Amino acid sequence: MREGDSIPSIFNPRRPRTPSVVVTTEDGEAAPVPSTPVTNGPFTSIQKHPRQQDSTEQAPSEPDTSALQPVKHSSIWSKCKKLSDSCISLAARKVYCGIFITVVVTCCWVGTTHSLKLLYRHRSAANSSSPPQPLFYNLTTLSSIQNSTSLKSEEAVSLRTMHYDAPFCTAWFLTNWNILFLPFYLIFRMPGSRCSNPSKIIAEAIRPFREKGFTFARFFVRLMFVTGLWLSTFYCLVLSMRTLYATDSIALFATTVSFAYLLYWVILHEQFVGIRIVAVILCDTGIALLAYMDGITDSPTLGGVVLAVTAATSFAVFKVMFRKLVGPNASKGQIALCHSALGLMNAMLLWPVALGLFLSGSESVPWPDLPWITLLAASVLLLATNLINNFGIAYTYEIFITMGLITAVPLSGAVDILLYHATFAGMKLSGMILIAIGFFLVFFPDNWPDYITRLLRNVILLSHSARWSRRHRNGALTGQRRDIVDYRTGYIRSHLRSPSGRVR
Repeated sequence: MREGDSIPSIFNPRRPRTPSVVVTTEDGEAAPVPSTPVTNGPFTSIQKHPRQQDSTEQAPSEPDTSALQPVKHSSIWSKCKKLSDSCISLAARKVYCGIFITVVVTCCWVGTTHSLKLLYRHRSAANSSSPPQPLFYNLTTLSSIQNSTSLKSEEAVSLRTMHYDAPFCTAWFLTNWNILFLPFYLIFRMPGSRCSNPSKIIAEAIRPFREKGFTFARFFVRLMFVTGLWLSTFYCLVLSMRTLYATDSIALFATTVSFAYLLYWVILHEQFVGIRIVAVILCDTGIALLAYMDGITDSPTLGGVVLAVTAATSFAVFKVMFRKLVGPNASKGQIALCHSALGLMNAMLLWPVALGLFLSGSESVPWPDLPWITLLAASVLLLATNLINNFGIAYTYEIFITMGLITAVPLSGAVDILLYHATFAGMKLSGMILIAIGFFLVFFPDNWPDYITRLLRNVILLSHSARWSRRHRNGALTGQRRDIVDYRTGYIRSHLRSPSGRVR
């Protein structure tokens, strides 16, 4: 080996090495070793194409930005994708759907209560001596009155005889629409289900009741009790609107969440939460303020407040008994089946009661001039509200569905102010505010003190960090010398230790 040569090894990969496999020709002679390095081995450099090498040698100063551009685009795309994933995640979609459902439930409650209130306006127009206002009549009468500049005497007499005062018949008619629960469920279930036969879907909904040991008689008795609770709820709610505005009735009916919590705690043995007891007290205080909003003695609205509170209590008992009937983990098929059976039982068994009240004169129903449009609007909107309350939990959180009841109060108040020139002040306004506060307190989570503690801790940490950064910033502006860190030795200026690390 000559003096200037270097040993070809893996530590000097640029030197050509003799391949470990010797290729021989047909004559037995060894093939010539190529002058270029063999690219077998992890340390050999990758050869470039001759054209590519020439081009790089000619223009070495131009940077190659083509490889960096896709990286930049990919980083922007990944950020956009992360943002879209966070905005379209499952929790975000539930929140968006919940906001939409809250708006829909709010509009349905406002439309239902004001449609029921319009039924009594027919009765007030019948008892008045002046011609009735065209605002409270059905669509055909309203259009005819608007087209004409003045009412004829015969038309005024026929309008004055139009009245409607049948709260039980109205509640019975509204309850009959629950029969459509099961057909709607079958319509939405059959396209995406393996069971294309409706009888199989109904059998699947009946199977859990059989597994619990329900007989037909036992199921019939419990369903009859639940039907009575449902009918009494809406009978008292409709009857309360004789003397109350629709806003007052909705606000009082919203106290059902506090009554339902008490029943869940006592009957279903749910967890006790102290803040919810405070919510119950606030709701009861709001009820007391609304009961005496027109005075302590000879209050004309006291009876209406009692009826509305009775409706709220009855609906709370209905929710508890219905949950005991179908179970805590009931399927949509069970809920639809029970509601349809409830409406069918109401239509088949309670029609003699409605007929007896009409024949005895306790309730007046003007069949020739019946306000069908108003009655059908109230029925359809109430059915939509019940469908969302029972099936909307599959698409959003329960709080968004229930919140539609309390958010209907301000919207209904605006409608009452525009249509009936109602005033909300004093005890009435205070009572509604207390009911709203109690309504929101009921939905506090079980571990709400942990959330409050975490929030206060974050606020304290943020204020402390802001004060600390402000102190350092003010020190830098005034020219104070900051501690110098020696990155070679890791020494930080300290009053407790010497530069050598010993304690002073």
